Amino acid sequence: MRIVIDTNVVIAASRSRQGASNALLVATLGGQGQWLCSVPLFLEYEEVLCRADFLLDTGHSKAGIAGFLSGIASVIEPVDLHFLWRPQLRDPKDEMVLETAANGRADLLVTHNVRDFRSAEPLFEFEVVTPAEALRRIRS
Repeated sequence: MRIVIDTNVVIAASRSRQGASNALLVATLGGQGQWLCSVPLFLEYEEVLCRADFLLDTGHSKAGIAGFLSGIASVIEPVDLHFLWRPQLRDPKDEMVLETAANGRADLLVTHNVRDFRSAEPLFEFEVVTPAEALRRIRS
């Protein structure tokens, strides 16, 4: 199963060890499913996780985040962005997630903002699902 994970799922997983977001990241880091990621998406993960307010709220250190990002980098399949599909979505910040899924031939685009991606879903061959649904599918 080829999956693209939106930044909001990575953030939710980093905030709490409870819930589907964290379980999904643990599963993909452990080899269940193939995590697809483009350079712009990975840089967004890094930028958001290293924000001072996020570090303060979660108690994470920059060194801890660097280790976490290294773990992600070690398992992802890099996706080159050859086509820009813009504009497809209401929020321009979501376009890089969509482009990663389209260029990576993803099966699933995993997000907490399913509604934001629904309009583009019929144009592509992937499904937009929540972390809980993605977890159910990669475990079955």
